[in-house]
Amino acid sequence: MIRVFLAMMMCLWAVAAAAQSSFGGLARVDMDGSRLSDTRQGLVLELALSQGVPWRVFTLEAPERLVVDFREVDWRGVDAALLDMAERAREVRMGSFRPGWSRMVITLAGPYAVREADMALEQETGAALLSIELTEVTEAAFAAASGAPEVPGWDRQDPSPGKAARAADPGLFTVVIDPGHGGIDPGAEKDGLSEKDLMLAFARELKDVLLRQADVEVVLTREDDSFVSLERRVAIAHQVGAGLFISLHADALIEGRAHGATVYTLSDSASDRASAALAERHDRADLLAGIDLTGSDDVVADVLMDLARMETQPRAEQLAKAIQVGIRENGLPLNSRPMRMAGFSVLKSPDIPSVLLEVGFLSSDRDRANIADADWRARMAQAVSDAVRAWRQADAANAELVRQ
Repeated sequence: MIRVFLAMMMCLWAVAAAAQSSFGGLARVDMDGSRLSDTRQGLVLELALSQGVPWRVFTLEAPERLVVDFREVDWRGVDAALLDMAERAREVRMGSFRPGWSRMVITLAGPYAVREADMALEQETGAALLSIELTEVTEAAFAAASGAPEVPGWDRQDPSPGKAARAADPGLFTVVIDPGHGGIDPGAEKDGLSEKDLMLAFARELKDVLLRQADVEVVLTREDDSFVSLERRVAIAHQVGAGLFISLHADALIEGRAHGATVYTLSDSASDRASAALAERHDRADLLAGIDLTGSDDVVADVLMDLARMETQPRAEQLAKAIQVGIRENGLPLNSRPMRMAGFSVLKSPDIPSVLLEVGFLSSDRDRANIADADWRARMAQAVSDAVRAWRQADAANAELVRQ
């Protein structure tokens, strides 16, 4: 059933693409004509759009979810709570996924496979109605049908931020800054502020300060409000030959009162319950965005990476200490336990010293006011830049001692 559906999708892709060529701008969602509702055998999604766009749909496991990609839909004004009227859907998320593409992810309450999918176009107005019907199947049938379809051109990667700027220069020290979250994954949200927007602003400000060091090149893992998978963030660091990797976050904790900056380095086990909770929240981003995280481990590769980490991890820990000192010396607030460890995916590069900096917590009134203040962020950017400069000098001296 699903294989026939995927073949049909190629034709629909071409029809929608032709329609888009006749109408400019982003497709807008008509909430009055859109709904997600239960049926007798499963559930149905109806999405009314102002124009036809290229699209694809598929399901993924663990957890069961429906993924719909578009080029490109403007989600402003779309309320997921009003759209979702189905008991068989647990959560609906939508947003930008990568430059030029939007994504909707529906977490399902069980194994429901795509039975029919169609985008009907109005010839006179160009408006479109996307209808996707799902029906309940066995877990085995759902697993067999799941996976992203092979659509021509979809897997072609956009140029990485580093390569788009310029090829890596061996005479420069490259710092990769990773603004957490983005696109369909907003991160923490509080009082109209979102972690993804604040961290992108801070990343740009930190980049400007770091570039004052003459021999430093800076690459951001995302330059706009687009989703970048955790794997892709680390891949960008490797592609540009990064000398270090700094991931920026400003989370919110439901329980407890967390304040001040915290610097994380990699560990297989979290140093405390709060660290474990944050690691789970950060790494859940790929699941929320519909990324298929399945893969197989290679024993030999794991051993080689562990050996590389034996040299890299102490350098990352020294970087974390330098950032802690830089923040304290600039009179900025630190957490009561500013040095912690957790298994964040973005820290797992075996050959690049990597840290994750929680600049503060949006759940804290004081931290939230600080992070939203451009002057405060400028001071924090200077603190991190000072730390990077000091760490580079110490790291170079240590490397010379090792060679001797």
